[in-house]
Amino acid sequence: MHANAVIVAAGKGERLGTRVPKPFLPVAELPLLVHTLRSLDRARLLSSLVVVVAPEREALCRELLNAHGPFRSAIRLTHGGPQRQDSVRLGLAALDAECDIVVIHDAARPFISPDVIHASIRVASQAGAALVAVPAADTLKRVEQVDDETPLSTESSLISPVRTVVETLSRQDVWLAQTPQTFRVPLIRAAHQRALDEAIQVTDDAALIEKFGGTVQIVPGERRNFKITTPDDLRMAEALLSAHASER
Repeated sequence: MHANAVIVAAGKGERLGTRVPKPFLPVAELPLLVHTLRSLDRARLLSSLVVVVAPEREALCRELLNAHGPFRSAIRLTHGGPQRQDSVRLGLAALDAECDIVVIHDAARPFISPDVIHASIRVASQAGAALVAVPAADTLKRVEQVDDETPLSTESSLISPVRTVVETLSRQDVWLAQTPQTFRVPLIRAAHQRALDEAIQVTDDAALIEKFGGTVQIVPGERRNFKITTPDDLRMAEALLSAHASER
């Protein structure tokens, strides 16, 4: 079994509100992407890491890899596309020729553990598709659709408009998707090609397998494997990574 990882780092990270794309932001004195690559590099079942970056960020990414290496795994760069789905498809094309299993991971999740990665590889090798996720812990509310983008308060950093609850949903059997999402290579490549041919866009790779009639198995994840999306997430990651560094 030969496993590679595709790390999606081509997005702009606009929701974070920074001028530098999210993967290249300094967090606890290192670029976020470097933290994530080091976490993946500890997973011994991964032999190669494919980092998908925007073309204009390739030179910067190479500088970071040279400055903060070496890495155990072979690392190669490839260019992304306009949407995340395009970037994943292009990353899949850059896998090792002998790769059987691909682990697809967001660059903005630096706290992924080797144990979870290895579990996802084992499940995907048997079932074809594995999704790392955690059970929903909070009560779920469905709210009305609104077009108004007025902030809740002029003194608040919140940008969501006031919304009215329509329904309370049961959280039983509801899981929150994370990455990695792990697949047999022929299966996920075929799904991405079909999505391209049929102009289908979904929010994650597991959803493609579901849409085309496949089965995805859950791998229990960890709540610390959160995605850095907002300024609050960034501050939490900074605190966690700084604390970890001080413990060494």
